[in-house]
Amino acid sequence: LFLFLQSQLSQALNGLSDRAKEAKEFLVQLRNMVQQIQENSVEFEACLVAQCDALIDALNRRKAQLLSRVNKEHEHKLKVVRDQISHCTVKLRQTTGLMEYCLEVIKENDPSGFLQISDALIRRVHLTEDQWGKGTLTPRMTTDFDLNLDNAPLLQSIHQLDFVQMKVPPPVPAPPILQLEECCTHNNSATLSWKQPPLSTVQVEGYILELDDGNGGQFREVYVGKETMCTVDGLHFNSTYSARVKAFNKTGVSPYSKTLVLQTSEDTQSEEQTLPFPVPLERSQLRRMSPFSSTLNLQPSFPGRSYFELRSSAHQLSLHSSLQSLNSAGELIAWFSFDPASAHADIIFSNDNLTVTCNSYDDRVVLGKTGFSKGLHYWELSIDRYDNHPDPAFGVARIDVLKDAMLGKDDKAWAMYVDNNRSWFMHNNSHTNRTEGGITKGATVGVLLDLTRRTLTFSINEDQQGPVAFENLEGLFFPAVSLNRNVQV
Repeated sequence: LFLFLQSQLSQALNGLSDRAKEAKEFLVQLRNMVQQIQENSVEFEACLVAQCDALIDALNRRKAQLLSRVNKEHEHKLKVVRDQISHCTVKLRQTTGLMEYCLEVIKENDPSGFLQISDALIRRVHLTEDQWGKGTLTPRMTTDFDLNLDNAPLLQSIHQLDFVQMKVPPPVPAPPILQLEECCTHNNSATLSWKQPPLSTVQVEGYILELDDGNGGQFREVYVGKETMCTVDGLHFNSTYSARVKAFNKTGVSPYSKTLVLQTSEDTQSEEQTLPFPVPLERSQLRRMSPFSSTLNLQPSFPGRSYFELRSSAHQLSLHSSLQSLNSAGELIAWFSFDPASAHADIIFSNDNLTVTCNSYDDRVVLGKTGFSKGLHYWELSIDRYDNHPDPAFGVARIDVLKDAMLGKDDKAWAMYVDNNRSWFMHNNSHTNRTEGGITKGATVGVLLDLTRRTLTFSINEDQQGPVAFENLEGLFFPAVSLNRNVQV
């Protein structure tokens, strides 16, 4: 029996040894796969970067060609107009000379001398008048550039640029469910909570929360992120809002949840109260007729992106932010674009008002949409084009700053203007702190507005440019730039 059992154990160990050997070989295979995945990833990333860089280079070459065509059209128009100016000037000088001579002849008291030359002069006057015939005083060239860049197909192709996948995409998410027991209002803040339907197995990448303006107007996004709870501050007191939420993933966006109605507290002096959703419609009388005029933000415990872009002209100066989010460090971010409404008429906008240039050789001012009155703010501007060594200026300004002069020429702006070699600070037309180091195409100008310390500091390509530029700043400031047609930012 002992020998028999010993033989069975030995046979079992042989089988187990074979499995262990196979497991070791499998582990070697898996480790090789890890190495191969890493190598393939590096190779694939390099290929992807090279392909995208090739597309960017092709686009830059095409941009240069199109700009060359614009410049040729510009020179052609100028030549035609200047030639017409020269021709008209010569004819006008000849006409004026003939008129002056005829006036002197008319003054002549000798009838015989007048009779000798009068017929010839009359013919010459009629001939000169005929030369100013129809079309002579009409411009031969229009000032408009009859060029319209058809970028829609390219933009569509860029948006459709993706990896070729053979997998079937997942379905879009189901509509989220607002959790009424966790939704409430507090003074002029509202907290909303939602979840996916219990039986839903579709992957969700994030949610979009929307509120109307408290006056039955259209909905605006106030939160985009992965969280399922959001607190929105800065609503009007004594107002009624509607809220809804939808989910999204790589495939698309779900339908909206059911719309809820919420009521904020009576006024800032009323007792604090918390109201559950939904508020009965009979209590939802609209008492405030203006849109949001104060800051919307997220509580730090709910990361994501929150924004609201409605602006009221009557309360424009009370706005601190029109688009806000929290970054990974929990800091509040205020996104903004350039503002066509407050810019000089010569400013040209593109790229959803994120890019500006100018159609004038003179400096023109454009402001950002968002004003700041407190806190620490930093933004960067990229120099897309820089020709013929202009002096663009970057900084902050009041809403009523001069728009037809370099930023800093009046007392409503605090700026740094810079060329390709050096920079100066300027406020109220006072130039200070000349500093070596300029900008070129592709440079990045940073603006640091610290309204806690009340200072303004500038940087170029992430290096501080000169000392602290301005101190003792107080009030409402808008991001500002001045530039001419030789610069695009």
